[in-house]
Amino acid sequence: MKQYSADKIKNIVITGHGNAGKTSLVEAMLYHSGATDRMGKTADGTAVCDFDPEEIKRKCSVSAAVAPVEWKNVKFNLIDVPGLFDFEGAVAEGFRAAECALITISGKSGVSVGAEKSYAKANKAGMAKVIFVNKLNSESADFYKVFEQLKTSFGPTVSPIVVPFMDGHKVDCYINLLEYKAYRYNGFKATEVPMPDMGHRLEGLRTAISEAIAETDDELMEKYFSGEEFTPEEYILGLTQGVRSGSITPVYCGASATGEGIDQLMNGMSWLVPSASDSPAEIAADVNGSPVEMTVSDSALPAAIVFKTVADPFVGKLSYFKVVTGKISSDSMLLNMRTGSVEKIGKIYTMCGKKQTEAEYIGAGDIGAVAKLSGALTGDTLCAPARPVTLDGVDFPKPSLSMAVLPVNKGDEEKIAQGLQRLSEEDPSMTFGLNRETNQMIVNGQGEQHIDVIISKLKNKFGTDARTEVPRIAYRETIRSTVEIQGRYKKQSGGHGQYGDVWIRFEPCDSDGLVFAEEVVGGAVPKNFFPAVEKGLQDCMKKGTLAGYPVVGVKAVLYDGSYHPVDSSEMSFKTAASLAFKNGIPKANPVLLEPVGELRAVVPNDNTGDVMGELNKRRGRVLGMDSVADGMQELIAEVPMGEMSDFATYVRQTTRGRGHFSFEFKKYEEAPYNVLKSLIEE
Repeated sequence: MKQYSADKIKNIVITGHGNAGKTSLVEAMLYHSGATDRMGKTADGTAVCDFDPEEIKRKCSVSAAVAPVEWKNVKFNLIDVPGLFDFEGAVAEGFRAAECALITISGKSGVSVGAEKSYAKANKAGMAKVIFVNKLNSESADFYKVFEQLKTSFGPTVSPIVVPFMDGHKVDCYINLLEYKAYRYNGFKATEVPMPDMGHRLEGLRTAISEAIAETDDELMEKYFSGEEFTPEEYILGLTQGVRSGSITPVYCGASATGEGIDQLMNGMSWLVPSASDSPAEIAADVNGSPVEMTVSDSALPAAIVFKTVADPFVGKLSYFKVVTGKISSDSMLLNMRTGSVEKIGKIYTMCGKKQTEAEYIGAGDIGAVAKLSGALTGDTLCAPARPVTLDGVDFPKPSLSMAVLPVNKGDEEKIAQGLQRLSEEDPSMTFGLNRETNQMIVNGQGEQHIDVIISKLKNKFGTDARTEVPRIAYRETIRSTVEIQGRYKKQSGGHGQYGDVWIRFEPCDSDGLVFAEEVVGGAVPKNFFPAVEKGLQDCMKKGTLAGYPVVGVKAVLYDGSYHPVDSSEMSFKTAASLAFKNGIPKANPVLLEPVGELRAVVPNDNTGDVMGELNKRRGRVLGMDSVADGMQELIAEVPMGEMSDFATYVRQTTRGRGHFSFEFKKYEEAPYNVLKSLIEE
């Protein structure tokens, strides 16, 4: 593939709901442009962008993939991202590298949650948007119903460019409203046919374009309201400016499986979609945190963002990067701003799915990959040491589901930890760590399928069998009353005996463990035995008398006792202290404490009542509610952590994927008796 300048490079993320045909759309563009000699299929495991073994097995995308397409002297870097909500981390990677979002919508199922979220994400990033209504080869597809949904969901900025003319329930031909021409398709081959009579509908669609263009400029708005027709130049200029500013979303349509409408989409994107050089300059931060404008230029000092990492146990790490400015070649020496170390760039490649093609250099605005860059992680900035700057990283979603990972085979704990470490480099939307209280390895992900893929990759990539279970909860025990108790240990055997005698007052206090104090007078217990008494109590605090959980919030005051000048020892007093603990704590009104977290759930207005009801069932307390953008409410609540194991699944099902939440530990509270009872039974 030849080198392209930044004004001829267009980085486009292909996004939308699951099963809208995103990957097949990329396949159609690859095939039609001549980049491949056959159409791959996700269902057959032959798609260029679904090359990961997990994707072939599951017949859907689980990671972002790059595929370059050359069309009419323009290079499209197509970034295919998953439509399933469990893999939003890969979506964040794709959006970071793109200037335009091509939102794919099924002509059968219409505007879905995935399309709405993609549109909102592109708007937030200030990106251009193009909509492709796919699967019009199906008799159950209805473009005009979908178009009405688009207008309702996204407003008058939605502008039809290519629309179908229907003969019954079947597409007869496609009409380009800008060219005012009709095309009939035989596969990918388009033949111009006479314009069919669409009656009032055609006028309505042309009006929709005019409305969208009028929104982009005050003069055009005036002209539109005065009833004047726009000139062809005003149509082209208005559309181009509107799309590049994000204020117009052009709508194309077709069928990626059969090739209908693909050429018109590609033709439109080649002039409508902003190039890498058209987009606003990125703002980086210098070493002092001051803003630096990064203009897209091959002649500038290089700076690039690593937006994706692939961890392969055999090939090693592969880092995908987008060059924001300058050129990067295989002999470059680049500073990693996170680590502060200079890394030598080895061979660099352009990627088409898993196929690597060695490149002389990757220019400004383009996307490439480099192997075995050991120190680089996703989100890192690589730049010239002479101009150290930090670019914005990748905005990954926070995990919402936690599971404990257990080895199937004994002794594999270390292998699991190493495998998870490598996988977290590949997928930063997953985190993991050892809970030292429950002694469980906890993996945190976006949902059940996400964690299922992680466990599957552990086996297939790193040869480690593992299973998951709901994590154990780190309960605590404490006391609510004060008690005074004697602990006396006396044992006589041949020779020296053992003797220790203590009186200890146990009382509640605000602490994360044991507070030890002494009020001994007259040497009833010698000072040299105080540490032994404290040690005996500390050992007992690790396992409470109620259900065996660690004890917190106890003050133990040693105030009396006795000793034997010959038989007393540190061990005797340590044992006496533990006897006092075991006899005294059950009499001090012991209670179980459960961890409680703060929940911040953002859900649609229509689902607020359902979620509040569910939180009540889970013993949660709603503390407040705030309106946020786009008809959403944020619920703030305190909920016991033991009730939250499947809350991520509930929110996703109830809100159909629109809702999301964060949940963090806040404090410990006394647990009700039924919780204690079930733990004692266990």
